[in-house]
Amino acid sequence: MSEDSVVPQIDVMNGLKTVLANIEKAVARRSKDLPQVMPRLVAVSKIKPASLVIEAYEAGQRHFGENYVNELAEKSSDPQLLEKCKDIKWHFIGHLQNNKVNKLIGSPGLYMVETIHSEKIAENLNKQWIKYRKGDEKLKVMVQVNTSGEEAKSGTEPENATNLVEYVLKNCPGLDFQGLMTIGIYDFDTSQGPNPDFITLAKCRQEVCEKLNLDINNVELSMGMSTDYEHAIELGATTVRVGSVIFGARPPKAN
Repeated sequence: MSEDSVVPQIDVMNGLKTVLANIEKAVARRSKDLPQVMPRLVAVSKIKPASLVIEAYEAGQRHFGENYVNELAEKSSDPQLLEKCKDIKWHFIGHLQNNKVNKLIGSPGLYMVETIHSEKIAENLNKQWIKYRKGDEKLKVMVQVNTSGEEAKSGTEPENATNLVEYVLKNCPGLDFQGLMTIGIYDFDTSQGPNPDFITLAKCRQEVCEKLNLDINNVELSMGMSTDYEHAIELGATTVRVGSVIFGARPPKAN
């Protein structure tokens, strides 16, 4: 039996084209009252090989996301990827533990950490970034908000978002605050109305901007994944994190 008959062929270029076309259509449906920022696509390559990342890069994609520090550190250091993807921009989009901060910031091409969930993690990330990346530019970060209130999800409570953003702005000179991020409830049924998690994150941004005197056009919203990125854009997302539509479905978790 040939190898091709075992491994399903994944058309990364076609997946990317489909997602980018859908993003444009969703932007056209977005309310003109929302900040008119063209959404950024972060292609989530979780558990997919570096070869598929290279394929997506060669098709024009530049922003990629990973959920696990070890996987990001390993994949970003792949010799072929380093050689062929000089302008790659890695986003860390998973739960960040203090003991993994050093490994994360050592990853080549690290562009943004989207999951600042506490003052402690912000302080440590700031301290280590300044220490190891002397003279380099600031590290772009987002504050993660747990909009769904689920214990299994990371993030600060919506009512604490402003305080955490203020902490980053005032106490973390090595970090460059970019916006807010949420994961939200999986598979929300939009026939019931707009996703409340996306509405909550947009309200958080409004409050953060009003209280801290920030320009709303400069504060991003990272929300929406493979199943709901178009809906998220309609509600104001400026970054969407899409994996399986581009790279193919992930294998089911083992019991």
